[in-house]
Amino acid sequence: MTSDPAVPGDSDSPFRSEPSTRDEAPQFVLPLVVRIERAAPPARTDALETAARAVLTLLADERALGDGEWAAAVRDWQDARIRKVVRRARGAEWLRAEALPGITVTGKAAQVRVFPPVPLDGWPRELAKLQVSGTDLDDPEPPPGVDLTAPVIWQNPEVTMSAGKAMAQAGHGAQLAWWELSDEERTAWREAGFPLAVRTAGPRHWGELTASGLPLVRDAGFTEIAPGSCTVVADHPALRNR
Repeated sequence: MTSDPAVPGDSDSPFRSEPSTRDEAPQFVLPLVVRIERAAPPARTDALETAARAVLTLLADERALGDGEWAAAVRDWQDARIRKVVRRARGAEWLRAEALPGITVTGKAAQVRVFPPVPLDGWPRELAKLQVSGTDLDDPEPPPGVDLTAPVIWQNPEVTMSAGKAMAQAGHGAQLAWWELSDEERTAWREAGFPLAVRTAGPRHWGELTASGLPLVRDAGFTEIAPGSCTVVADHPALRNR
């Protein structure tokens, strides 16, 4: 599921839905593929958390930094709108996706492979064939409570999203938190294995979160939900009370 977030602030931010100079740049997208086998699909929360960690893993990878082989594509992607598309694969589809350059991140059971950004109209054939819409998953049991000493991506309790859409939003939230951290804080998060949780906030808590100054994602409304909808807040301990 594709998504383009927006947050208050810089009028030229990649996370705004309003027209911007970023729209004039070549547009790229970050592909993510979630493995969904018919007999053993992952739990929804596990998939969301794994997608968020996959985005962070790519951003921190040496191939995406400096003169790395993916660095130019990542820079081009971040200079324009920040788009992510989640597709699903199983069986032979998954094996073909794994053969392409990228990183597979595994959660409790979920597997998500993230690839370097590609042009909007330049998807590799193996990925272009994969399904986007209808990616949905369930949690067999309610997810456990969260440890607030670790980052939490909080979801809006009033917005309904497919699993694919929610995975993209969780990735947006994780990326916003990453951008806000210092180099030292990024290193600590990476060395810890990018611990995080994705949970749905209660209505009162959500109101507090959106007024807290923490990174907030507003969706551009290309799919599923209305433009400007607040979808997630990235609650990283290092960003509280700044």
